[in-house]
Amino acid sequence: MTAPVYAKSLLNDTDGLRRVDTQHPGEASTLLIDSASDLPHVDRAGVHASLAGVPASQPQADAAAASGETGRLLRRARAATPKVPGYLTEVYNWAYVHPRALHVFERQWLVNAILFGNYRWLRDQALAMLGSSLPGRSLQIACVYGDLTPSIVARVPAGSSLTVVDVLPQQLAGLRQKLSGVPGAEKVEMVLGDSSALPLAEQSFDRALLFFLLHEQPEDVRRGTLAQAIEVLKPGGRLVVVDYHRAHGWHPLHWPMKAVLATLEPYALDLWRNSIEHFMPEGAPIKLVSKRLHFAGLYQLLEFERI
Repeated sequence: MTAPVYAKSLLNDTDGLRRVDTQHPGEASTLLIDSASDLPHVDRAGVHASLAGVPASQPQADAAAASGETGRLLRRARAATPKVPGYLTEVYNWAYVHPRALHVFERQWLVNAILFGNYRWLRDQALAMLGSSLPGRSLQIACVYGDLTPSIVARVPAGSSLTVVDVLPQQLAGLRQKLSGVPGAEKVEMVLGDSSALPLAEQSFDRALLFFLLHEQPEDVRRGTLAQAIEVLKPGGRLVVVDYHRAHGWHPLHWPMKAVLATLEPYALDLWRNSIEHFMPEGAPIKLVSKRLHFAGLYQLLEFERI
């Protein structure tokens, strides 16, 4: 039994589990937005109200509508954050949405096993592509199990920041707990939002990372995520993508992995059939700097530059 199948069975066999819903949405929103309290472009009161399922007051709505960029960002935040995408609950409940998912998967050894012992190498290569020092503003789109985020934080110098965006409040809450006591954790901004509709200002980041996210998304969402990642990068900014790729036909894991992905992560097969570049928006101001395959083609690492 593969690691993902084993982990899924643990979730299915656990007694007394409850469905993730909005039982305490206001509590979650307070936790997550407060952790990003130094984001000046977000109307925190309005976002709190939206996340709690309560419409913002009319004065707040009027102010947002009249405030240009702030209003645009708040409208995007409201559109992106209150609702968990259907594909996540339908396909990835076992891995991310389920209340026991963090407990099961937030284990370094398990993440490494899922990637057949390649997690540390892929993490280190992603870090190297981002840079040995990360001045300015860095963006990680979606939380990642394991020690990737603490490793990024270690490269963020004083006066700079790392923003982590995720659509699931429980994933951001888990990240906040994981970073507790980590030196430099105060440099991390956590934002609740959809990767395909980022509630972030255009051209406001120096670099962005997509680490094993695109294979989990339907094609339209994947295209939106890439478009948004490009939009928030400054000219000259760097986009690093690490994800699955079609393994060489002679790879002993080629057919087993294809079967596992088809069962547990069906959108991943899109990356077996097409390159990442195929999903980039037409005419996007981005150029491919480098592309490498690893582990007989099962993984790919790409670096792009915003032009």
